[in-house]
Amino acid sequence: MTIATTPHLNFAGQAREALEFYGTALGAQPVMMTYGQMGAVDDPAWADRIVWGQVETASGVRVMAFDVWPHQTWNQGENAFYVYLSGDDADEITAIWEGLVDGAEIRQPLGASAWSPLAGQLKDRFGVIWALDVRSASTEG
Repeated sequence: MTIATTPHLNFAGQAREALEFYGTALGAQPVMMTYGQMGAVDDPAWADRIVWGQVETASGVRVMAFDVWPHQTWNQGENAFYVYLSGDDADEITAIWEGLVDGAEIRQPLGASAWSPLAGQLKDRFGVIWALDVRSASTEG
């Protein structure tokens, strides 16, 4: 049996925009369902908010997101989690970085590090922290 771990990002009205941004950044088409499509909300203001959405690449990168349920509290938090992408292909990692960098705060520029030939960290324009690296021979498990 295989179990996949998927970051699930919670928003308060920005899930559609975030999923579209991540789809572009990762080179994959987002799939989304609204509260209205699911018939899960009485308030028309919530009809177009996202109740379920994800972006999944052919290489297995997957991010899910939704807009928290009506009347559910939401706080973005600070450093609560990272989306960590680690791969073998420096060009693929660089392309994802270039996709995410628009409007981002660079926390660690993409470059060589003590543990990786290529690593970097940024906080994207939605406040989500992404850490990316290329696995080195010493970090492969």
